[in-house]
Amino acid sequence: MWRLDDERALVSTADFITPVVDDARVWGRVAAANAVSDVYAMGGHPLFALNLVGWNKDELPIDLLGEVLLGGSDIAAAGGFVVVGGHTIDDPEPKYGMAVTGMVHPDEVMTNAGLVAGQDLILTKPLGIGIITTAIKADVAPTDAAAGALASMQRLNDVGARVARAAGATGCTDVTGFGLLGHLGRMTVESAVRATIDFEALPLIEGTVALAEAGIVPGGTLRNLDSNRELLDPGSHGDVAQWIVADAQTSGGLVFGVDPAHTEAVLAELTQSDHAARKIGSVAAGAPGIDLR
Repeated sequence: MWRLDDERALVSTADFITPVVDDARVWGRVAAANAVSDVYAMGGHPLFALNLVGWNKDELPIDLLGEVLLGGSDIAAAGGFVVVGGHTIDDPEPKYGMAVTGMVHPDEVMTNAGLVAGQDLILTKPLGIGIITTAIKADVAPTDAAAGALASMQRLNDVGARVARAAGATGCTDVTGFGLLGHLGRMTVESAVRATIDFEALPLIEGTVALAEAGIVPGGTLRNLDSNRELLDPGSHGDVAQWIVADAQTSGGLVFGVDPAHTEAVLAELTQSDHAARKIGSVAAGAPGIDLR
């Protein structure tokens, strides 16, 4: 964060991904929504972005890149920011994303160190993206599961950020590549608190459990679980539940803490805007980590 004055601060982030779907324009939307998510997670609103592109011009047509960039423009229009330029390099594997700059009030910045004991934990989007996109690549994803994952990945976190900020949230992060376990686990470390997650309360994209039970689990999810085991007490939950909690998300939702007095109103507002938001647990004093119940 770069503080300009008492009312304004700049936040900036950059992210890019390899293709997660075959449709070039949809990939562009997903990549752009994923890139801008960090600005929302900090409580800001995006102002402008630069495209970041890796492209194999010898194997992929430029017209296809045009579709990817149109997808990014779709997200910019939806988020009320502008794409002011960018940079492209030759790359054997295509990549697309954005560097995004946004504005936030200095007193309303949300960070991953802002959780407070006694708060409820809210998750704004369902989990299962990594598992389902792996199934899509293997051509075994049920139609409803694939549609649910694509819709979720293209959805901006702007409403979630606004609702969290209005409810007084100070601790927030987006749930992306390190999964709920990695991102929330890091929040507990930075905030010096302990979280409890009710597995049955987690919003899941339809088909996630069945695919996980069938062994459709991405390598990134398994690595997330291995690298964060010390932060997780799984209780009586077995591999499938642990894979889902650790599942590597692309353009996932926000997880934030709110005073329980605000939980009902927060969930009502998110539900009105068609978010699959849930109260997934709570925050307490204790050694950093997550208890899965």
